Amino acid sequence: MKTLRLLHRWTGGFVGLLLALLGLSGALLVHEDAFLRATVPHAADAQRQDTASLAAAATKIFAAEDRPRSIVLATDRLGLHKLAYKSERGAYADQDGNIVQSWTSNWARPEAWLFDFHHHLFNGDAGEIVGGVIGLVGLGFVATGLILWWPTRRLFQFRPWPKAAKRAAIVHHHRDLGAWVAPLLILSLTTGAAMNLKWFSRALRAPFSPPAVVEAASAPPKVVGGKLAKDLDWAKVIGAAKARFPDAEARTIALPAKKGGLIQIRLRRQAEWLPNGRTVAWFDPADGRMVASRDALALPLGARIANADYPLHAAKVGGLPYRLVMTTSGLALALLGSLAVVTFWGNPSGLPRRRVARR
Repeated sequence: MKTLRLLHRWTGGFVGLLLALLGLSGALLVHEDAFLRATVPHAADAQRQDTASLAAAATKIFAAEDRPRSIVLATDRLGLHKLAYKSERGAYADQDGNIVQSWTSNWARPEAWLFDFHHHLFNGDAGEIVGGVIGLVGLGFVATGLILWWPTRRLFQFRPWPKAAKRAAIVHHHRDLGAWVAPLLILSLTTGAAMNLKWFSRALRAPFSPPAVVEAASAPPKVVGGKLAKDLDWAKVIGAAKARFPDAEARTIALPAKKGGLIQIRLRRQAEWLPNGRTVAWFDPADGRMVASRDALALPLGARIANADYPLHAAKVGGLPYRLVMTTSGLALALLGSLAVVTFWGNPSGLPRRRVARR
């Protein structure tokens, strides 16, 4: 038990602050749509999902000389289309296709750099892997913390904040807070690590579907597309996608990423939790002809479980009550991590300090 306590303390002293920042940034990102509705013009507009409106916006946006690579379409909580260009450049457009705000760096938009930190630690793919490993370390903290808390369980007190600014009170609060938020932390840390670490996600889903089966079912079609037509009929393309999946909402439109690529429209069927869905329709960019489609609800069980990671982690299901639950998880992680760092560096040994008698 002594070794476990030392491991918990010393590891927390070095990575606790990073876990705290990930928890705080995650709690803020849960409310990204509300922030945008309050600060960006047209963000509070009602969503329009009719084919004519979507096609008119796509036609106008992709007709621009510096057209984006993809469009994430407006939702019922955010009345803006989000445009993605090369590098960090992005923009918001109203549902008529007019640009209302644009930026060339993530630092120009608070929600953009906050997401970049939370998901990539400002370091792209390498930061994503580090973030996933930190998530696994966080799960280790939860497990060891519960073991260390168990002998003191009869002294449990439900407090959102330490009783006093003394080390003993902070340590007691740290243990009790970690115990009652443990289920939330396990959910957020597991889903976060699974999104960042492919091997961890495969390991979790292997009992439900072999990884090879999941990868084969999720692979894009092996079809070569033509050159993107200048006057592509977007009403025909979007209409065909919605006709293929009548209960679905069109969520993203992506142009071919390279020569021979296909136009990809992602849709979200009513039973899907993922906000942008995993149901896909592919089209030849030369003539707008549908060449393949994939129904997310027909994917192997392991893939369908994996598709729940992001909506559970980012509180994209369950409405306001669940957003508040995940906000609590993020703030609790921020408090646990920051107080762990404070108490550790205030007394790395963990031994009681001797009082010097005054003469």
